[in-house]
Amino acid sequence: MLATTQYDGAPGAPALLIAHGLFGSARNWNVIAKRLSGARRVVTVDMRNHGQSPWADSHSYADLAADLAEVIEHEGAPMDLLGHSMGGKASMMLALSRPELIRRLIVADIAPVAYAHTQAHLIDAMRALDLTDLSSRSEADKRLAALVDEPGTRAFLLQSLDLKADPPAWRFNLDTLERDMPGIVGWPSPTGEHTGPTLFLTGAESDYVTPEARPEIKARFPNARFAKIPGAGHWLHADKPREFEATVEAYLSA
Repeated sequence: MLATTQYDGAPGAPALLIAHGLFGSARNWNVIAKRLSGARRVVTVDMRNHGQSPWADSHSYADLAADLAEVIEHEGAPMDLLGHSMGGKASMMLALSRPELIRRLIVADIAPVAYAHTQAHLIDAMRALDLTDLSSRSEADKRLAALVDEPGTRAFLLQSLDLKADPPAWRFNLDTLERDMPGIVGWPSPTGEHTGPTLFLTGAESDYVTPEARPEIKARFPNARFAKIPGAGHWLHADKPREFEATVEAYLSA
């Protein structure tokens, strides 16, 4: 089963499960999970091939949805489910296949469509990073800067560099993620619909959920509602964490 982190909250309210995006981990959500746990129990996961969770030879959305289903069945269904980016696609896949496991669904800055971009260049950069005699994250950032220009992206990736390992190592199954990248940025176009309450929460500065995607969203999630966080991009929970938390809290408590 996936590695989980638990944040105990007030008893009685449905628990919340949080699924991170590509190259992320449960630890990216520590602060938000703690703050949301005042009213409910919150569970964060490392998705397969990430963090402390098992590595596997496949990384399809059917796989990821089945992983989340296993966690929810273990923790006690139904749960509220929040998924960002890749985790949002996995959450949508689960909602379409096992709707009885989910009370309220929040999809953060992703749509049920295929995307043209690829993140393979980041895998190339992680593979190329010289890990020789590396002992500090600041030194790792200096070395990675020659390969990745954006400081925020470097900081995000470096959260998953295990400097205590000998030698240091990435907490990603880069081989499987690289091979399955077309499927990760793609979408398997499952049939059916999820009629439960669903919020598509996006960053106002992000272009991941376009008006052109709305017909497909409404076809698969007919009760979907939409909200935008001003000033936030694709990593909306990192760009505007307090606004993100407030929106999530209001939706789950409605």
